[in-house]
Amino acid sequence: MVRTEQSLSVGVRDHLPPHNFNVRPPTHADTSNRNFNLAVQLGIWAERDGTGLGFDSSAGFTLPNGAIRSPDAAWIRSERWYALTAAQQASFAPICPDFVIELKSAHDILNGLQVKMQEYIDNGALLGWLIHRQKRMVYIYRPGQAPQILTAPEQVSGEPELPNFSLPMARVW
Repeated sequence: MVRTEQSLSVGVRDHLPPHNFNVRPPTHADTSNRNFNLAVQLGIWAERDGTGLGFDSSAGFTLPNGAIRSPDAAWIRSERWYALTAAQQASFAPICPDFVIELKSAHDILNGLQVKMQEYIDNGALLGWLIHRQKRMVYIYRPGQAPQILTAPEQVSGEPELPNFSLPMARVW
């Protein structure tokens, strides 16, 4: 358990912007399984599509505003990822993913996640999905638009930003 910033390794502590540190407990097993399924579906699509790389919830990204964020699943176009140096790729990469997914867990506060989703969009994400599984709702974020809200969709489409990517929701709910 991390009690203070001093408990963090120097390498991690040096990369945390001021007032931007949030210690959270691990997710419950059922949420972890659902996150895994999200990442698997995105990963299968990314391999078939070949235009970008998928990331799971363990990846940290440094956004242009300096915040370090770790979405539940993310995707970045290849040309943007490979424009980074090897050292940048091996760190909290200084890039905002093109696509992010956040899955609301039982202990997450919806308003906080909505602010986080808007932060991704404001920092360059082209598409973001906030999935509220308890209410079976999906909030879809795009630049210059109010979030679109889907209620109990059977699947969610990534078109046009992610051609041919569609997430079946049965294993998420």
